Amino acid sequence: MWELAQVAWIFPGQGCQYPGMGKQLYDSYAVARETFDTADRVLGFRLSELVFHGPLDELTLTHNAQPAILVVSVACARVLESHGLRPEMAAGFSLGEYTALVVSGSLGFEDAVVLTRRRGMYMQEVCPPGKGSMAAIIGMAYAELEAICFASSKHGVVMGANYNCPGQIVISGEARAVAHVCKAVQERGGRAIPIPVSAPFHCPLMEPAARRLQGDLDAISVKPPSVPVYANVTGKRVSTTGEIRQALIRQVTSPVLWQVAVENMISDGARLFIEVGPGKVLSGFGRRINPKVRFMKFSAPEDLDDVLDSHQEAWLE
Repeated sequence: MWELAQVAWIFPGQGCQYPGMGKQLYDSYAVARETFDTADRVLGFRLSELVFHGPLDELTLTHNAQPAILVVSVACARVLESHGLRPEMAAGFSLGEYTALVVSGSLGFEDAVVLTRRRGMYMQEVCPPGKGSMAAIIGMAYAELEAICFASSKHGVVMGANYNCPGQIVISGEARAVAHVCKAVQERGGRAIPIPVSAPFHCPLMEPAARRLQGDLDAISVKPPSVPVYANVTGKRVSTTGEIRQALIRQVTSPVLWQVAVENMISDGARLFIEVGPGKVLSGFGRRINPKVRFMKFSAPEDLDDVLDSHQEAWLE
């Protein structure tokens, strides 16, 4: 049985990419340079050039953004590890789950780079442009939104895709059905914000991508994690290789239960969350989930002293 823990590392998903992310780490730490160089070699092209210099529209393409964010996040984690830090539990948002599994020793880094590149390609190819869409719904209770989605399903596939935090849910599905939900939400006083994505992620429209990814996952080694990892599809810990493989496949077509995962981590003892990788979206979600728990980020050298101090404080509590 896992023991109670204090420090959790969480890893971002697609959408936080920007040109220049990770460049300061690359310039400052050999372990970060080695991480980028390995990814460039495995992929057969200079992903690092795209990450550091853009252009943004090319970096944002799903098959580029997914390995790019993974590599930057792993580089961040390795810098922290080089200073003697390790998480006591981990989770990642969608794509970020691959990072959590790399850091936990469950997935090999090189395998994860290739998997996320292919995952992005499969997800992009499965749905023609304009067929699907996603939108963030603000200020709507879970049950009420689910009822709206159910009523709108006569217009096509639509469902909750990301249960981020209280008051924020992302929906995904066929464009007509998503538009119908957005209109209904606005009529009830909620906000609906279209998300500029290239495909409707985390819904049944992604089933062909999940089938293709299954073959790639079957071909690689997966090990039990060295620290508890909390899966998107259940919000609960996964500990066996079978559970991990199943969670990664189900994740493609199933909602991300991020709020549930964070709440379970807190119940299991997490008192400090470090968002490891570009952006600070997950920290914002976390503060809305439980304002009594501390959330902070690490993405650049200037963040290091605060993270070191906070780790030390958590261990001394």
